[in-house]
Amino acid sequence: MATTTDSAMEQAEGALFITRVFDAPREQVWKAWTDPEEAMRWWGPKGFTTPYCKIDLRVGGAYHNCMRSPEGQDFWSTGVYREIVPLERIVCTDSFADEKGNVVPATHYGMNADFPEEMLVTVTLEDHEGKTKLTLQHAGLPPGKDLDDCRAGWNESFDKLSEELTKP
Repeated sequence: MATTTDSAMEQAEGALFITRVFDAPREQVWKAWTDPEEAMRWWGPKGFTTPYCKIDLRVGGAYHNCMRSPEGQDFWSTGVYREIVPLERIVCTDSFADEKGNVVPATHYGMNADFPEEMLVTVTLEDHEGKTKLTLQHAGLPPGKDLDDCRAGWNESFDKLSEELTKP
């Protein structure tokens, strides 16, 4: 189940808010976010794969990953971890990148020039009735279609995460 805040508030703030409850312990959800092998299994919207993921999980460390579309187009991203509270919170920057990890503008991938060079992602995890409540805030998104597309992409990724968490 996905819960989002009022769309008008999101558009005004340029931030996306999503809350999901996963039927898995917090440790398992944390590992899905912080272990590259685990992240590669669910990262990206429906039909996308993640052929590359590197995570240096420490404040000041970086991640670098690649999402591959069903048509074979690669979308690279990178960011720097600003805050890490094990099993509770991850705060990191989010930027489009090239395959070497260099930040590139969104236009590199044919996207809107209104995307800022750097956005901010905050993920919090809480125990919730024997499950894990995940809250995502993706700040700095341009309003309109880009924010709506980002919401759809995150929710499709979280659908894939939910499936992965139920596998033995």
